[in-house]
Amino acid sequence: MKRVIAILITTFMMAGIVAADEEVLIDFDQLSADFTITDPNIGDHQENQRTIVDFSKEAGSSFSEQDRAMMKTSLAIKNWEILLSSSSRTVVNQEYSLARQAQVREDAPESHFPGKYVLGVRVHFPTEMYNAWAFIKPPFEIPAYQDKTTMGGDGALTVAEEDKGKGDMFTNIGVVKNVGVLKSLTMNVHGLNFPHKISVIIKDASNQEQELLLGHLEFDGWKPLKWENPNYILEVRNRSLRAYPLYPKTAPMVKLLGIRIYRDGMHEGDDFIGYIKDISIVFDKAVLTGDRDIDDERVWGILQKREEARRNAELRRLGNIQVLRYLEIQKMHHEEQDQQQPAGGQQQQP
Repeated sequence: MKRVIAILITTFMMAGIVAADEEVLIDFDQLSADFTITDPNIGDHQENQRTIVDFSKEAGSSFSEQDRAMMKTSLAIKNWEILLSSSSRTVVNQEYSLARQAQVREDAPESHFPGKYVLGVRVHFPTEMYNAWAFIKPPFEIPAYQDKTTMGGDGALTVAEEDKGKGDMFTNIGVVKNVGVLKSLTMNVHGLNFPHKISVIIKDASNQEQELLLGHLEFDGWKPLKWENPNYILEVRNRSLRAYPLYPKTAPMVKLLGIRIYRDGMHEGDDFIGYIKDISIVFDKAVLTGDRDIDDERVWGILQKREEARRNAELRRLGNIQVLRYLEIQKMHHEEQDQQQPAGGQQQQP
């Protein structure tokens, strides 16, 4: 097998062409609400089981163990948030800008993702003639290195022995590792003829953010929007080649920070509706890992320790916000179901 790989590498080198890998950065079909948490105080709420995180550590001592067991959130589609630009952030615009889980009809053509769940977005842009944007972001910054957890019958999250030290809980759910040079990024979007533009914001291992503009949404139906790296060098002989120390120096990755919709002031405002299925990237590997004799991260845990402070700070911020929301839901006045919704079962909106 190693001989075959060596032959392939030699062939590409002789041809002077670089072969790139392709992986899914995020697929919203994997973030459907598939797990129910029953809370006696605020009722049932749906979460995505694979991406659940616990924020109860930030709740203080006044909560019971039963309350703490309910304090969890996830990357479920319904939890994604929309932040408007400061000039657009009125009460009405922010209230009616939200994300929802949507499903493609089962009898759709095969190329239209039949039966798949997608991220549905509604943005209530201002109608005045000035530029505005909406930032669609996950409920918390996606950790690059976090071990997979499973939820027990008591609601506690634990890490299985075979998953310790791998840090791959969010791999392909917002994170792709071992990324060297990014060649391209593609997003599958369902447009409804809006003239707005869309971009993707990513972050690398050095905490450098990059915004990739994909183009406009003035089309009807599904379409792959693509960003191509203008600085990508195809010819190997033209590249600057050097060897780098491996673990823990080389730990490159990219992760998704969010998606931004731009509305030009000359275009019509008010409601924007769009749907996003997935985002994938094409890239050169930073390191040819192969079958290493020793799992370095499992032995030393350096990468997880480096990110632990930042992850804990993010979880504290998330925890404080979620605890306040948890309390606010309990304090809110809840009308009877027949008074709150019209006969069709849909809550009225402007």
